[in-house]
Parts: sequence; structure tokens; C-alpha cells
Amino acid sequence: MKLPLIVGLIALVAVLAVGLYATEFTTYLGNDPTTCNNCHVMDAVYEGWYHSSHQRVAVCNDCHTPHAFIPKYWTKMVSGANHVFHFTLGNIPEPLRAKPHTQEIIQENCLRCHAETVSMIADGLPDAERHCFDCHRDVAHGARGISILPYQDKGMYGPSILLEEKK
Repeated sequence: MKLPLIVGLIALVAVLAVGLYATEFTTYLGNDPTTCNNCHVMDAVYEGWYHSSHQRVAVCNDCHTPHAFIPKYWTKMVSGANHVFHFTLGNIPEPLRAKPHTQEIIQENCLRCHAETVSMIADGLPDAERHCFDCHRDVAHGARGISILPYQDKGMYGPSILLEEKK
């Protein structure tokens, strides 16, 4: 009775190990922005960042994840599972939007890096009803929906701004 359980657990571990190896799982634990661009729906976002002023000073995780060790990897795990789920089902939202929890992380990171600038405006208090990116949306990723990459999203998973412009 114990032998089938042991064989089943060994098989499960083997399948997980092969899956982690095949997907190059460890690259997702790092900070390389090209990893975030593995998914073609991120082409315009990646390209916008690459040509922005933030490219010289920040990578994806600097803005999109908490900086403390455990919250950072928890966020990466939850977000990664969400991305895998949506990509596997072909149910990728367009346009991509940050969830409320992610918006708060991004806001905290804006304030962390730009605390001195924020302290010089609005009596040093950020507007509690708005996020920095409500007004400064194009700063980190450039204008939305624009990509000059030859392999940009062609609307395979939903309507594309570029395809609509051709009509």
C-alpha cells in the first residue's frame, strides 16, 4: 500500500522538476526585464520602458513588486500564477491593467524613489485620492498601445489598437 504512494510522489516530483526546468523557472526569480517580456503581450510595455527615462534607473521589479524579500517573492508568485492561468486559457485581458493591490505597490514604489520631489509639492502630501500614475502614466512605459517591434501583439488574444487603426 505504501509503494504506490511513494511511486506517485516520486512521479509528481519528477513532473514538477521537468516542468520547472523546461520553463526556466529560475529566470523568473531574478530582476532581468527581458524575462517580463517573454510573453508577447508585454512587447509594447517592455519597449515603452526600454525607451523611457526609467530604463536607466529601474527594472520591472523596482516598480511592480514590494522591496522586502518575502512580500516581493509572494507577489511574484501570485502574479506569475495569475499570468500562467490567463495565458494558458488564452484569456488575456486587453488592455492589461494593474489590480488594486498592484496599484498600491506601484504607488508605494513611486513615493519611495521620488519622496524628495513629492515633499516639494502639495505640502509634501500625496493626493490620497489619486495615484502618481493617474497623471504620470506615460513616464515609465511611454504612450500606450504603440510598439515598433516587428513581433508586437497582433491582436491574437483580443482587439488591438494597431489593428483598429488599419481599418
